[in-house]
Amino acid sequence: MRFVIDELWPLSELLAYPRYAMHGRETFDAILDQSQKLALEKFAPHNRASDIDEPRFVDGRVHIIPEVKAALDAYADAGFPALLADEAEGGLQLPYTLALLSDAIFCAANVSTIGYALLARGVGNLLKAHGSAEQQHLYCQPLLEGRWLGTMCLSEPQAGSSLADISTRADAIAKPAADGSYRLSGQKMWISGGDHELSENIVHLVLAKIPGGLPGVKGISLFIVPKFRVNDDGSLGARNDVQLAGVNHKLGQRGIVNTFLKFGERGECIGHLVGAPHQGLAQMFHLMNEARIGVGMGAIMQGMAGYQYSLQYAKERRQGRHPEQKDPASPPVALIEHADVKRMLLQQKCYVEGAFALAVYAGTLIDVQLGCENAETRRYAALKLDLLTPVLKAWSGEWCTKANDLAIQVLGGYGYTREYPVEQYWRDNRLNPIHEGANGIQAIDLLGRKATLANGAALVAMLDELRATTAQAAAIAALAEYSEALASSTVLIEQTTRALVTCMAEGRVRLALANASYYLTLVGHAFIAWAWLKQALVAARALPDAADHDREFYEGKLMACRFFFRHELPQIEPLARLLQTLDDSTLAATPGQF
Repeated sequence: MRFVIDELWPLSELLAYPRYAMHGRETFDAILDQSQKLALEKFAPHNRASDIDEPRFVDGRVHIIPEVKAALDAYADAGFPALLADEAEGGLQLPYTLALLSDAIFCAANVSTIGYALLARGVGNLLKAHGSAEQQHLYCQPLLEGRWLGTMCLSEPQAGSSLADISTRADAIAKPAADGSYRLSGQKMWISGGDHELSENIVHLVLAKIPGGLPGVKGISLFIVPKFRVNDDGSLGARNDVQLAGVNHKLGQRGIVNTFLKFGERGECIGHLVGAPHQGLAQMFHLMNEARIGVGMGAIMQGMAGYQYSLQYAKERRQGRHPEQKDPASPPVALIEHADVKRMLLQQKCYVEGAFALAVYAGTLIDVQLGCENAETRRYAALKLDLLTPVLKAWSGEWCTKANDLAIQVLGGYGYTREYPVEQYWRDNRLNPIHEGANGIQAIDLLGRKATLANGAALVAMLDELRATTAQAAAIAALAEYSEALASSTVLIEQTTRALVTCMAEGRVRLALANASYYLTLVGHAFIAWAWLKQALVAARALPDAADHDREFYEGKLMACRFFFRHELPQIEPLARLLQTLDDSTLAATPGQF
């Protein structure tokens, strides 16, 4: 983390923006130190306990181990929910990148417990962007103080990724009530943090359709539906008509309760419209995009935790001998001395440290939008972030889960047991390719929308970043090989995108999108290669004057870069060829053929 924020993407550069000028680097360091301390003391100790003793539905209530509330209370008492909010609202007005780094530490310690707090922050950010002044007054302050938590209610039992098919309704008989409230009825499934007694109130953000609106996603509106109704003075009123119908028992991330909720079973579920009618999906994307970056970072940190544990295990565990060691009485060597174990560790390092660098870069793009005074710079930052968001979510979800798989393999049989944490890291991470838009949906979004955004300006802006880095690396002999490989990858992306976009322009949209997942791998691997070449540039320049204790660190960065470019990046070449041929195997397969 220090390497990334001191040498790769210097966090101190954000202090030049007026929004953050009141801070100093010592403030940033203090936040990260406090995050580390609190994560170790309050979050990490119950990570296994909340996995084993997961939330249960008992006598109509959710039972959660007490350590979860103690951790969230400590998090709130330390002021973490208010990291991003304006000073005028009682917030700390710190950079988004800093909050993302803080989140990363808590995610590595206990991804389930921190999930409650991150959902609440997302709810507050959405209301700040789209809620009325009255709604912000009533709901944002308790969320900032950590007294209330929140949820996002999109999916339904019959409609997961296909939000056009939701059936939750928002009725007001003839017209909305005088206070702009509606009566909601319907069901929502897979709602994380949907019911509990960890906070005074739960603010549900619910997607529903107002009768008479357009069909599909254009008819979706967004509503605030609190667990307890909120009076005009901010005090809590009666229990709203939101019923807990069941708790879902998941493979991983068991510590955060996942619920099936029913709205309006008694006809008295009161919700308040956010913004204009029929704009709900666009408004919810404010929270969903934030959540997708968070999911990406969560995936990275589960992968990072598994890597760090398997690395330490491989250094300590002695097993087997080298092939040339014929004497069975000779002492066994450490696992890390075996070439195939080194391969598995290098793969993990490549995936998680490459993705981490890319995620922090995405965070800086958000801060450019929040703090930079140059409109054109802000526009390009927004374009690049739009393109990177599905890549961060989906690539990290897939390949950092692969890192967890490798961590289990390094430990062998021990890794497959619950006595060691690597199997839980894998289970916790396996959710990330699914929620907040499954990876297949992210791939379609990347190719079908983001790659053509602003007539392709978003993709051009990111590829310009890749070209600039290849030019810098070409001047360093040790990096010339990687410079050429990244330049070739940039050309592959351009050629493949051109072929697929042309196919869509000709009306063959389904054919172009049929193998979109391969396109995301193509783009994702190239962007991770770029992140590695950026790190290699820093390491190569620092190495000659590095102190002895830093030399192996920089050499490790260079070795990981070498491994990624020689072992991982070449995999995109056959994918690019396949995509450019517009192969229709997946599209042409009929249900009966399976």
